[in-house]
Amino acid sequence: MPAAKLIVITGVTRGLGRAMVGEFISQGQTVAGCGRSKSAVAELIKEFPEPHSFSEVDVASDAEVRAWAANVLSDQGAPDLLLNNAAVINRSAKLWQVTADEFGRVIDVNIKGVANVIRHFVPAMIKEGRGVIVNFSSGWGRSVDADVAPYCATKWAIEGLTLALAQELPSGMAAAPLNPGIINTEMLQSCFGESANGYMGPDEWAKRAVPFLLKLGGRDNGKQLTV
Repeated sequence: MPAAKLIVITGVTRGLGRAMVGEFISQGQTVAGCGRSKSAVAELIKEFPEPHSFSEVDVASDAEVRAWAANVLSDQGAPDLLLNNAAVINRSAKLWQVTADEFGRVIDVNIKGVANVIRHFVPAMIKEGRGVIVNFSSGWGRSVDADVAPYCATKWAIEGLTLALAQELPSGMAAAPLNPGIINTEMLQSCFGESANGYMGPDEWAKRAVPFLLKLGGRDNGKQLTV
């Protein structure tokens, strides 16, 4: 049986992140995850003990990410697969109706949060000369819609940021933006309402996505991926 890979995932306390945790572990991988919900992190620690690890972290805080990354790298080593999944969406509203604070929070989590995680994990991956970074984008990172302009802006930014990162990595490594498709999560419900129920849930999605993610390698560098 092949050795377990170390999978680092942000935003593990709900939605796609939470679903991926269970699926990766069921397939024999080791997970180090973070999320903002203290109670949900505690539940993950109880359900999935060592060698897995879970921490309360706000990815928008460079200091919190730095401390988390230092602990993971010290205890578990550099990740084989780094998944920047954590994100928030604005309350559905016209752009001029979104407050400066709300707009700033979407930017801070969805763009700066990804950069913070890359800043503190990727150097260790480069030192090892291996690893794949997947930054979660969206269908709204390649198209747009009304009432979600701040979210669209961040996901278009993730596409560009990731493609630029792909050009900076050494041969053998990979960075790719991933559109996970339309999944019935709290985030989708916030803008789709009851029609979100017509789409697959996170657990069903994870069963399809996790094998796909585990197969990614250097050949996928700079590809705009879709599950």
